[in-house]
Amino acid sequence: MNSPAVSYKNHRFPPQIIARAVWLYFRFPLSLRMVEEMLLERGIVVSHETIRRWGRKFGTAYAGLSAFLGHGYAVAVIGADR
Repeated sequence: MNSPAVSYKNHRFPPQIIARAVWLYFRFPLSLRMVEEMLLERGIVVSHETIRRWGRKFGTAYAGLSAFLGHGYAVAVIGADR
């Protein structure tokens, strides 16, 4: 069984930032603007509209990875070792 592929081709931000923003939005009861402010505190300037687009594009793929691997999708997407 192969895991679903997530392509970050032609995106301005690295996959780790996209994954973190989408994870924050779906994991916690935060608004898009709150996620935008949290990233801004870390020096990452991204609009709430961009986060919304990432959520629509990558949200289902991340959920599929999470179900496929049985643990947090941030680890799977970022590629960190457990």
